[in-house]
Amino acid sequence: MLLNEYQEKAFETALETAKNPAYMITNLTSEAGEVAGKFAKWIRDGSFDEEGMQKEVGDELWQIAGLSTVMGWSLADIASKNLQKLADRQSRLTLTGSGDNR
Repeated sequence: MLLNEYQEKAFETALETAKNPAYMITNLTSEAGEVAGKFAKWIRDGSFDEEGMQKEVGDELWQIAGLSTVMGWSLADIASKNLQKLADRQSRLTLTGSGDNR
C-alpha cells in the first residue's frame, strides 16, 4: 500500500470532532505513551507483546496520517522530505547530535 493511499483510507475513519490539529497532536502524544507503556512492560516482565506493540505503532501512524491530512500535507511528501533531510545529515556526518539545523 502506498503512503498516500493509507492516508486517505485512514482519514475516512476519523470522527468529525477529530479532524483538527489540536486533537491529532494531543492524541499522537497519547499514543506514543501507549507504545512506551508496552515497552516498559517488556522491560519489567521480560515478555514482549509484539502484536500489541504493532497495534499501538499503527495507532501512531494513524495519528500522523491524520495530522498530515488536517494540515494539508501529503504523507508521501513528508516521508520524502524526511529522507532528504537524513541523507543530507548523513553526507555531512551530522546524524548524531541535536538540533533541527545540524
